[in-house]
Parts: sequence; structure tokens; C-alpha cells
Amino acid sequence: MTAAWKSRPGLFRIGLLLCATGAVSGRFQLQPLNSTVLQGSDARFNATVLGNWQLMTWTVREYLVLNFPVGGNVTSSSERFTASFCSSGDTSCVQFTIHKVNRSADAGPVVCRVLGDYGSETAQLHVQESGTVDIQGGNVTVEQDQQVEFRCVTSAWFPAAAVSWTRNGRAVNSSLYNTTSVADGEAFNSTSVLSFQAVSNAMVECQATVLSLTRPQSSSVFLVVVPKPPDWTVLIAVVVSIGGVALLVLLIIGIIFCCKLREEKQPNYQDEMRRARTQSQMSGGNAAGQRQGQENAGYLPEDQTSVAPSKLADSGFSQTSASEVHEVAWNTNQAGNDYSAAHITVGESGVKKHRHVTIV
Repeated sequence: MTAAWKSRPGLFRIGLLLCATGAVSGRFQLQPLNSTVLQGSDARFNATVLGNWQLMTWTVREYLVLNFPVGGNVTSSSERFTASFCSSGDTSCVQFTIHKVNRSADAGPVVCRVLGDYGSETAQLHVQESGTVDIQGGNVTVEQDQQVEFRCVTSAWFPAAAVSWTRNGRAVNSSLYNTTSVADGEAFNSTSVLSFQAVSNAMVECQATVLSLTRPQSSSVFLVVVPKPPDWTVLIAVVVSIGGVALLVLLIIGIIFCCKLREEKQPNYQDEMRRARTQSQMSGGNAAGQRQGQENAGYLPEDQTSVAPSKLADSGFSQTSASEVHEVAWNTNQAGNDYSAAHITVGESGVKKHRHVTIV
């Protein structure tokens, strides 16, 4: 209990110190506490002091670069560092400027101190660098529907540049390109590859930027799309197929025509019999003209059922009735001289007599 009471005066002093610190902090402000600028541009910081003060100092990367007294002359280590009141006659605001910022010399902490009970405030200065942007290969001419590829290279950026693509002024989907970055000393180089199917003419642009850039740097090329030549493969295949079918049909028709022609030229059995009978009659007529022969009184043409009884009786044939059918067949030998006849008599009761007669 005694120890607790003894520690109370120390706690009271700490509380007073914290209150005083809070009061001082409220009387002195530095803005912005984080500043990002592009190399070669100007960086500005504003210090606001409430109350009476006499001297303000500015330190960049632990080097005292400027003294700013309220009523005296400003002293600076370089022309790149300047300070002035934010408005004429108002001593409560001082603007500190670093001209033509250099990343290797200026990036880091920027400290403002106000002599007296005000203390100091620290801000961070970030310096970025922009390099070059180039689409390699220049303008491209391709056939329609062909896959086309563009390669964009950025060099000497800090930090690594954010790369994007546009086509005819419209942003390209990030899924169509891939970007990789590699460190090169204190800078970064990036390569971005864009690939898509060429449909129509377009202006393709590659853009690179960092936070401190007000406008991205870019490089652009033109894509020229020419009509795709016709694919003759399909047409040739169709023509060959149709030609093959046509040839096959013609071949089948030719075979059928040849078969019919052969059948027409080949004589049938009845035609051969008629031809042989005609030749026999012609040869018999020629022989009768050369040699005298006896007339066959017993010959009867086909489909005749009557014959003169007297002639048949004189030739030795039996006399038949009107209902009898006489058939006589003549044969001629190879010499054409001898003739033979076969006489068949058919009556109502069937075949009665069968005789052969030979005439020389």
C-alpha cells in the first residue's frame, strides 16, 4: 500500500507530460505525411503552427537543407529547396518545396522542426520514375480470323509499371494479355504479351503508368486485316465426290447398254430354225433347177387337214377320211438330191400308219 502511494507523484508527472505533448501536437501539423511524386517534378509540404514561433528548420534524408526564421532571411543549402508563407502576412502556414525531385537524393523522410515547445513532424517522400514504352514489330497485317500477337516492352520504371491495352480506344480484357516484370538494378523492366483473333482493322495501344503519372505513357500500332482466301479444299472434295458418283453412274449405264446390245445380237432358237428352213428351201429350189425331180404329191402344209384322195392313192398312200390329219416332213441330204418324207396318219382312234417315202 505504501509503495502504491509513493508511485503516484511519478504517474502524475507522466500524465502532465502526455497532456503537454497532446497540446503541442495540436498546435503544429505537417501535411501531407506521405507524398508520392514523379522524378523531376516538385514536392511540396505545408507546416501549420498555431501561436508565436521564431525559427523553423527542414531536414531531407537527415540533411539540414533550409532555415526559415519568421522575421529574417531564409537560408538554403541548394536552390532546389525553398520555403515561403502560404499567404502574405500569415505566419501560421509555411510551404516547403523541393524542386526537380531526385529519387536517389530526396526519397525518404522529410522532417520539419519548430524551435520552442512545438517539437517536430516527419513526412515520407516517395519518388517514382517513368521509363519508355514500345510495341515491338510495328504495324501488323494478317488474314481474317487469324490469331495475332503483340509484345509491349517497358524499360527503366520505378516501381514496375502497370501495363494495360486498348483496342480502338476500348480497354482490352485482362484475360487476353499477360505481363511479367524483372528488376534491373534500381529500376524495373516489364514485358506484356497480348493475343487475340483478328476480326477487323484496329488501332492497338499499350499503356504504362505509375501512381504519380497524371497520364499514362503509351505506344500504338495499327492492325490491318485482309480477307481470308477461299478454302478450295472443301470445294475440290465436293467436285471429286460428285465426279466419282457421275462416273460410277455412267459406268453402270454403259454396262447395261452393252448387255442389252449383246442380247439383241444373239439369235434365239426360233430365229435359227427359221433361218435353217429358209436356207433349206433355197438350196432345194436351186437343186430342182439343176436336176429334174418328181413332185411330192403327198406334201401338205401345216394346219391343213384335207388332201386329195386320188393323188395319195396314186403315190401309194392309203386313203383317209376327212377327219384324218396328214403330216409330211421332208428331209434333204447334204447333196440336195435325195428327199425323204415321213407320212403320219392320225385318225379318230389315234395313229394308224407310219410310212417313209424317198425320192431321188
